[in-house]
Amino acid sequence: MSEPEIVDSPTGWVNRHIRRYVESNGEDGHTWRGVPTLLLTTTGRKTGKLRRTALIYGEDDGRYLVVASQGGAKVHPNWYFNLSANPEVEVQVGPEVFRARASTAMADEKPHLWKLMSSIWPAYDDYQERTARDIPVVILQPVDS
Repeated sequence: MSEPEIVDSPTGWVNRHIRRYVESNGEDGHTWRGVPTLLLTTTGRKTGKLRRTALIYGEDDGRYLVVASQGGAKVHPNWYFNLSANPEVEVQVGPEVFRARASTAMADEKPHLWKLMSSIWPAYDDYQERTARDIPVVILQPVDS
């Protein structure tokens, strides 16, 4: 049985970043512009296709964190809508690939997690100022296979 096809981000530089990450088993691409990145694979909410993107991440108490900023755009990124519809995702951090369950940080925990993520990528604060939407912090909790 063959592996299901994964559709990588159509954004040129992100697509190239993913290719390097995958082809080098995380050695080339895990660090991007001095910050750690992971690969997130979601299931398309409309198509059912596997969709992969590269995101800056942080860690908190054994969980991985990503920010659905889309550079401060007016709407959430597609990957966020996908994991909201189906929170079972696949994550690659460096050479490690694992299943995770995604959830949006609740209001009481978000300030701490936002501060952690903006310490990694300070532009998140600028992105939030740029948009009226509340930019979500997503928690990726590894699950046993």
